[in-house]
This record gives sequence, C-alpha cells and structure tokens, in this order.
Amino acid sequence: MTHGKPPMLALTADVLVIGGGLAGTWAASAARRAGASVILVDKGYCGTSGVTATAGPGHWWIPPDPAELRETAIRNRLKAGLGLNDPRWMARTLDKTWEALPGLADFYTFSRDPDGVVQYRALRGPEYMRALRNLVDSLGVTILDHSPALELLQRPDGSVAGARGIRRQTGEDWQVHAGAVVLATGGTSFLSRLLGSHTNTGDGYLMAAEAGAELSGMEFTTYYTVAPVRSTMTRSMSYAFATYYDESGAVIAMPPGPDTTRPLARALLRGRVFCDLHRTPEDIRAQVPTISPNFLLPFRRWGIDPYRDRFEITLHGEGTIRGIGGLRVTTEDCQTSVPGLYAAGDAATRELVAGAISGGGNINSAWAVSSGHWAGAGAARFARANGRASIGRVLGQAGLEPTASERTVALQECVTLIQREMLSYDKNIFRDGLRLKQSVGTLESVWRDVSAHALGAGEHRIRSREVAAMLATARWCAAAALARDESRGMHQREDRPTTNAAFDHRILVGGLDTVWTRADQGQALELAS
Repeated sequence: MTHGKPPMLALTADVLVIGGGLAGTWAASAARRAGASVILVDKGYCGTSGVTATAGPGHWWIPPDPAELRETAIRNRLKAGLGLNDPRWMARTLDKTWEALPGLADFYTFSRDPDGVVQYRALRGPEYMRALRNLVDSLGVTILDHSPALELLQRPDGSVAGARGIRRQTGEDWQVHAGAVVLATGGTSFLSRLLGSHTNTGDGYLMAAEAGAELSGMEFTTYYTVAPVRSTMTRSMSYAFATYYDESGAVIAMPPGPDTTRPLARALLRGRVFCDLHRTPEDIRAQVPTISPNFLLPFRRWGIDPYRDRFEITLHGEGTIRGIGGLRVTTEDCQTSVPGLYAAGDAATRELVAGAISGGGNINSAWAVSSGHWAGAGAARFARANGRASIGRVLGQAGLEPTASERTVALQECVTLIQREMLSYDKNIFRDGLRLKQSVGTLESVWRDVSAHALGAGEHRIRSREVAAMLATARWCAAAALARDESRGMHQREDRPTTNAAFDHRILVGGLDTVWTRADQGQALELAS
C-alpha cells in the first residue's frame, strides 16, 4: 500500500520547525535571526495551541549577580536530580533564559513590582503565546497553521531533509524540503484531559524514531495534577493550600512537602476524594484571577466556592509533558542522534536540567526557551553548511503504511488500552516488575496490530498517526521503567523501593519493531569550550 496523491503544497526552506508552541516559536525566531529562511508548521494555530497557551508559566529565572544565587540553585537542583542532571547545562539554561526573555518586550507588556522593577519570570500564557506569534511574524517566518506533520523526509546519507503533512482546512498535503528540521512537537499526556494537551500526542517522538533517533528519560512519566472531576482545569498552584477528604468526610493526611500524588492516588484507589481550599491566604485568593484567570471558571459554572465548599477531585496524568523524557540530544545545540534533526522543549529530554524529578513549570519553561534558541540556531548552521535538500524519501510507517494487509483497526479501543497502561494509578504510580512486564506485553501486542494493519485515509491519517505515536511512546516508557530496576526520583517501584548506585546513569530507549534499552555511556555530554 502506498500513499495516495492528493493535491500537494510543495515548499522549500533552510529550516523547518514542527510545532508552534513555546519552544517552537523561540526556535523559529532563533533560526531566522541566524539568517535562515524558516517555515513553521503547527498542528493547531500557532499562538494558541499547546500547554503554555492555557497556563501562567513561570521560568527558572535567577539573576547572575551575586553569583552565589545561581550556584546555590544549581547545587540544590543537582541534589534533587539524583545524579541525572548536569550543572553545565543548568548554567547554560539560566544564562539563555535571562538573556532571551527581555527581548520579547516589544511584543509583551511585562508586569512590574511595587518598586517598578520589571518582572520577567512569570508570564500570562495566552498573552505570551500571542506575543511569540507576533515575534515570528515580524521576522518573516512562514507559518502554516492547522497543518500537522505526519512524517519526516530523509536523505540517502541519513540526514533529515524536511517533512510531509496535511493541511486540515484545505485537505491538501504539504511537503517542505529543508536543510534541517527542529522538532518542537511537545510531549504527550496520552489524551488524559490535561488542559491544553489535546494536540500533544508524541508525534515528534515517532517521526524521529523512524529516522533512527533515540530517547532518554522515558521512565519518568508519573507526574499527575489535581483537577475537579469532569474538568480539564489542571492548574496546580492553588492546590498547595488544599485539604483533602475521603467519602466519610475524614481528612486525608498528607506528608510534608509538595508531592501529594502518591497519597492521593492511594485514596482514589479506595474511593472518591473531595477537596476544599479554605486554607488559601486572602492575598493569594486576590491574585488567582490575575495569575491563573481560568482556574475559577468551572467553579463559577457549577455554583461552587472552592474556598468554602468541598468538591470532588481526580488526578490527570501528564505523561512526558511534566515528566522528563524525550528525544536524546547529543550536542550543545540540541541535535538528536540523527544529523540535521534537532529537538526542543518537551520533545527533548529534560534530564540535563531537571534530573530524575519533574522540571515543573519553571525549569521546563526555561528549558523550552533555551533549547528552542539552541536548536533553531543549530539548525540554521547545519542548513548553511549542508544546503537544502531537493530529494528525500518519506519515512512514515505505523498508521500510514501497513506492513501487512490493510484492515480496520479500532483506534479508540487502542487509545483506551494505552491510557489503561500509562495512566492507571495502580500501574503507573505504584509500579512493580510484574505489572511493567505485563504492560510491555500488552502494548507490544497492540503495536503489532496497528503497525501491520492500520491505515488512515485523507484526514483520518492524523488520527491513525496520533494513535501510533502514543502507542510507540507508551512502549518506550514501559520498557525504560522496567529497565530502571530501582526507585529514583519520579520513578518509584514497589518491588525496588531504594535507589541503587548501579543505575546512576540515564537510560536510553528506542526501536520500533523491537524496542531496546541501554545505559547512556556518554552521559557527560561534551560542551564546546
């Protein structure tokens, strides 16, 4: 079976950026400022799609003077990261974020504190993304909205030569031949109903793996966010002041510190859980409508005062969004293990800065800004040195090119199964070797069916490809979790409750027909002097 031949929009550029969220727009701006012609394709509408557009993102924002401030922050993060992060990359990220954010002042009105000092750290997500859209427009970046990428193009020498996708509003295909590609496609929450993540289905991971790229940190996928039941409102800041109750009204004891996931998950496995926010200080209550203006909207619709009334809650998994894993970067400009293919933001592993625990909002945002700049500039240099490609074979397989006979595959049933293996509290939060082996076997069986038989036609290719990407990602996550035969940071195994020095390394994972894992022997990634 081969692809059909609908009308094709054929374009060329020095750099193609896939993804129009926080990392993608910063990458496009950096590539353009480096002198490259740039095309940016977005699955949604650049400036509104992705998790940042629904949030109030902070950044890892620490002044360079006095130097002790950053030194202390890096030292503390190294300790918390449990041996998987790198102080040089943390320092670079702090430097680049400090340098980059003020450059948005022509497009974004930063707030000021009572003393009139401009506050660059915390931004309002909708305005932030609108500003970044205006920035890349002003630089002359060509933007294709509602144009999801489906597959990469590859030259005979193995380097990436562009990508192909579909324009949802016209139904035509698009193809961009490019000198280099930046993947800024985000992570995936496995369609958990995490706010703003519906277009984040791991597409970039699958496309990169088909080109030969490897991933890292995929075992760290156990970050969950509290939300009211029947709601996607996963804004976690206000829950710092939450009191939780079981069905009988008894208070659920919480351990000291910010991590409430495990005790809440245990309580939810026993029955319904309720919450109120009566401990929230008055000054914080006054700031919530500004800091997170959408947080109170569902409560108002329901006639609930969350500061007085109890409401039922659940946990939404964040997968690799506020997890850690993603494509392994091999150079200081965030090139993957495939020449000409770069990764930024949640599409890339964040172990280099976050370690074995979530980068949360601030480190992840700073990483998106910084890795976007490095990847965009690196892609521009690669394109300048190697030229644009006029040829390239398409690489897409699962969900596009069945390896056996074409037949109907129940895609929604596949999604339900993926979610059961990757989001269920008893399988993903409370891990053990037996359950992980069972997940690996289940996911392998479904992968064989999807890769052998699933074929999307027309716009249905988007859905079949999304399912294939989530399934591939789930396989890598389960395999990496099984390979890390210990508990470390976000990854906790009931059968291996301690941290083992034998695993003081990152775990690489990859492969499509056969998934493999191995220790990262080149963990100390060299930086140019």
